[in-house]
Amino acid sequence: MDLRKLKKLIDLVQESGIAELEITEGEEKVKIVKGGAVVAMAAPVTAPPLAAEPRTAPALAAPAAAEAEAGQEGHVVKAPMVGTFYRSPSPDAKVFVEVGQAVKEGDTICIIEAMKLMNEIEADASGSVKAILVENGQPVEYGQPLFILA
Repeated sequence: MDLRKLKKLIDLVQESGIAELEITEGEEKVKIVKGGAVVAMAAPVTAPPLAAEPRTAPALAAPAAAEAEAGQEGHVVKAPMVGTFYRSPSPDAKVFVEVGQAVKEGDTICIIEAMKLMNEIEADASGSVKAILVENGQPVEYGQPLFILA
C-alpha cells in the first residue's frame, strides 16, 4: 500500500471520532487503531490479525528527541509510521543524508522498515539537514521527530 495513502488514513482516524479503521486491498490489509499502532499485513485476509505489543524503547527515546527538537529551530521531519529507522539502503551502503547536506523536497532521506517492508521516507520540505535525531537501527513511533531541516 502506498505510503501517502497510509498517512492520509492515519490523519483521517486522528481527526475523526472513530477509534478503529480496517482497510483491505487485495491481499494487503491495514488496521489503524486510534491511540494504538498501525499494523500492515501482506497476508491472506483469512489470517488472524497481529497484536501490536507496546514498545518501551521509543517511549524512552521520545523525551530525548523532544528535548533535542526544542533546542533546534527549523522544519521537523517526523516518522510517518511505526518501524525501524535506517539511514542507508543496506548496512554497507552510503547513508542517504548527512548533517549539513542540502536536500530537496521529495529526496529520499531514510528508510523505515515496517513488517519486513522497506519504506523510503522522503523529505517533505527543502533545506539543509541541521540534525538527525534518531540512531541507525532504532525503533521509531508514528510522529516521532527524525530530522531537523534548516
